[in-house]
Amino acid sequence: MDLKEYLQQEEFVVKCECGISLMNAKLQIINAELGMRFGRKVLHSMSSRIKSYESIAGKLKRKGLPENLLSVRDHINDVVGIRAVCTYTDDLYQVAELLCSQKDMRLLKRKDYIKKPKKSGYRSLHLIFQIPISFQKEVYWIKIEVQLRTAAMDYWAGLDYQLQYKKENREAKNIGRELKEYANLIQQIDTKVLELRKWIEAI
Repeated sequence: MDLKEYLQQEEFVVKCECGISLMNAKLQIINAELGMRFGRKVLHSMSSRIKSYESIAGKLKRKGLPENLLSVRDHINDVVGIRAVCTYTDDLYQVAELLCSQKDMRLLKRKDYIKKPKKSGYRSLHLIFQIPISFQKEVYWIKIEVQLRTAAMDYWAGLDYQLQYKKENREAKNIGRELKEYANLIQQIDTKVLELRKWIEAI
């Protein structure tokens, strides 16, 4: 069976959807717990997706890897992805701490692009988990990437994605430089908003 056929199998899709449902439930419980603790909503929104065959094949090609199931299992961690958006930067780390303390799933990797942004200016906290799925009397461990961002970071990432094709023209460097400047401005806004919230809480 080739990779495209495998990724489009109903059983594969159902397993991924089950993993998404379980992780969403965990995030909703964390949101409720932190909401009770802080007296405010912590998670602003959540979204999820299963990566398309075209995206996976493109990523394998960029990594110089053969297009097969083994390559995906060993080298692609974001076939299943969930994005959770918070208002404040410190809330991202609160959510991450509670996620990582879960006893029934495994943390495989943590990438903090908030403290160490990518060269493009991209900021987000990425957590790669394995979560167990009971399916047809067997247990399968599904990899899920959880991306934690503020609303401002999410806005920038969406803008960067929309302008990807523009970066390929002769003005690519200037566009990239402009976007990076916007990322720095957004980081300043996140910092100021957090300071404002702490000031209000202290009154």
